[in-house]
Amino acid sequence: EDEITHDLKQQAKLDKSADKIKEFLATNEEKLGSQRKPVKSNITDPDSAKMTTSKGTIQGYNGIAINDDKHQIILQAQTWGSVGEQQTLKPAIEDLKKQLTELGTPEALCEAKFTADSGFHSEVNLEFMATTGLDAYIADTAFRSRNPLFKESETYHTEQEKRRLKRSKGRARLFNSKDFYFDKKKNECHCPAGKEMWLSVKNIETAGRQYVRFSGYLKDCRVCPLQKQCMR
Repeated sequence: EDEITHDLKQQAKLDKSADKIKEFLATNEEKLGSQRKPVKSNITDPDSAKMTTSKGTIQGYNGIAINDDKHQIILQAQTWGSVGEQQTLKPAIEDLKKQLTELGTPEALCEAKFTADSGFHSEVNLEFMATTGLDAYIADTAFRSRNPLFKESETYHTEQEKRRLKRSKGRARLFNSKDFYFDKKKNECHCPAGKEMWLSVKNIETAGRQYVRFSGYLKDCRVCPLQKQCMR
């Protein structure tokens, strides 16, 4: 009898939750992400979003602010129920323009240099900023892959791999040829740990294609923290 009573209570609880969800779906519009695809909603706080933080995933908001660096004044600030920052740039700029117009200083923004970090970098945002007439600077998300200083940095690549291992909960990933940094003009190569390699074979021809082969120095490889993930 106690088990039947318990099951009935559980059923009533689930039915109540189901009714609440049905009511929510009937009275709220579908929430779309930056790719215009449906995303999960929270029925008690539908404007919020799942936010991945250093302390885990929480239900919350992104706080975005635009400040005057010279005078140390926050000009515009809002919270957004969005995981990414990219889609907040356009509405934030538009709100700031409206705010400055109401203050009687619409020209202030056009005379300033506008900067934003790589979290706001996207093709859509770059196209939008080009229409504003602003002198804008946004950090490129892929600049490290093109910068020779990062390609040859031992610290950068080692720390980057440590972060990847932390995200994957320690599961090792074996490197492939794309993880090695080859400079075709100089005919030089650096391994994923940033160590310079030596050219062991200049010309290898396979199926009509030309290759070169590099090898690591034993003095580097035997003490490398990424040794378990490397090619044989």
